[in-house]
Amino acid sequence: MIQGRFGDEDELFFELELIADNGLELPVDALLDTGFSGWLAMDTQDLDGLDWTYVKQEKMRTAKGEFDFELYVGKVRIEYLEFDIPVHVGDGVPEILIGRQWLKTRRLVVDMSAGILTLEAS
Repeated sequence: MIQGRFGDEDELFFELELIADNGLELPVDALLDTGFSGWLAMDTQDLDGLDWTYVKQEKMRTAKGEFDFELYVGKVRIEYLEFDIPVHVGDGVPEILIGRQWLKTRRLVVDMSAGILTLEAS
């Protein structure tokens, strides 16, 4: 089970670690964005130093219109599990985002009144 936290404006944040190609682990808070259909998205500047493998360019529809993203294979750790996942990288991504793909293998529990935010293995 992954414990999350609520942001100042009730955003849903979960801590994960980005794992660089050389093994360096960078803990980050990622915002759960249910409008994002992928696994992980980040700004171009956040990619620096990770040395992840570039795959291709891909168009995606966002709330601000259609944009070109560069797709990389990245490695992340959530709690004790490591995942090799596709990562959408583009200019102007305001936060590191995790998307709906995580909800295919995990159950999201949100109870703001009780202060409970978790992603549980299903």
